[in-house]
Parts: sequence; C-alpha cells; structure tokens
Amino acid sequence: MNELAKDIDGDNPPAGKGFSGITLAYNCKSKYEVDAVMVKVKEFGGTIVKNTRCFWGGYSGYFTDIDGHYWEVAYADFWKFDDTDMLIL
Repeated sequence: MNELAKDIDGDNPPAGKGFSGITLAYNCKSKYEVDAVMVKVKEFGGTIVKNTRCFWGGYSGYFTDIDGHYWEVAYADFWKFDDTDMLIL
C-alpha cells in the first residue's frame, strides 16, 4: 500500500479516507490513448493526480473520479492485446 501511494505521488502520497490502498486500472494501446482518457477525465469532473513516463518503460497517469476513487491509466509499447482488446498477461 505504501509503495502504491508513493507511485501515485512521491512528494505527497495519498493517505486516509480517500485512499484505500488500491487503484482501478485502465490499460491503453497507446500513449495518445492515455492522454485522451485523461482529457475526458477532466471534462467529466475527475482530478488528474499524475501523468508521466514510468521507470518501467511505460507511460501512465493517475486520477481520482468524482467519488474519490483512484484510477491508473497506463500504456507500454511491449504490451500485447488479444482479439477482444484484453491485455495479455
């Protein structure tokens, strides 16, 4: 939980009532899709927390929805998706 909080915001990690120690995830097929999702998040009243290149080679961002839940939106060029657009793990 502490490492996830630091990944969300290393300088001011979320704690307390608004952060339960988990995030919901949205996996994208491109960096541009990550950015497009974040634009929609702002349009619908969410709060962008972070949007950056990652140490593991991907690109991701975090936001909170209007109910205060944390989401991660991420992309990596080495990810593969199946025919139904599901990320292959």
